Amino acid sequence: MTAKDKLPDDLPNATVPQYNARESWRIFGIMSEFVEATERLNAIRPAVSVFGSARTAPDHPYYVLAEQISRKLSDAGFSVISGGGPGIMEAANKGAYFGKSPSIGLNIQLPHEQAANPYQDISQTFQHFFARKFMFVKFAAAYVVLPGGYGTLDEVTEALTLIQTGKSRKIPLILVHRPFWEGLVDWFKERLVSERMIHPEDLDIMHLIDDPDEVVEAIFKHYETRGFLPLPEEHELMLNL
Repeated sequence: MTAKDKLPDDLPNATVPQYNARESWRIFGIMSEFVEATERLNAIRPAVSVFGSARTAPDHPYYVLAEQISRKLSDAGFSVISGGGPGIMEAANKGAYFGKSPSIGLNIQLPHEQAANPYQDISQTFQHFFARKFMFVKFAAAYVVLPGGYGTLDEVTEALTLIQTGKSRKIPLILVHRPFWEGLVDWFKERLVSERMIHPEDLDIMHLIDDPDEVVEAIFKHYETRGFLPLPEEHELMLNL
């Protein structure tokens, strides 16, 4: 039996062309998301993308930590980009909102609507996760990742992959709160490195940091001999991201 044999016999002849047409028009919607977001965010640099759980309550230590880090980043001159939703995303936007630099929310439309938090100087909404993720990467001078679930892990592994493969420029990737992340990093060492799935130096992409001041210091240290904006060769690299 082939895949063709599994097609239902009563499939209307017009069904496939109808969906083909919708897919073609969908491309224009995707293009518009990239164009609109790029135009709106071009002036926010330097910026730091902050990730973390949407399920963290405002009185949780993770929320407080995210707010503290983002306020320090904002006062240091960095725009702060978050996913625009609740939890740690809200904490990141809130810290930046009351700081000196812009607070950016990249919101996503979900089947169960994600409410945008009120602490956004610039709020951009996306239908497609990949367009949204591209903007997190394109405009970030650093990634700061607090505890989170599948979405946060997706952002971490995406960033690790892009930096490791040379598809993105090398920027600080900071995992905040060692007790949460250390087990994962140990597993990377025990399994990925020992079984030669990655090189030992690939672990150097990540930094485990707990203190908000040290997070800011680590970013400045990375850029102490250069500017925050992409170098010409990095700009060319990002055009092919």
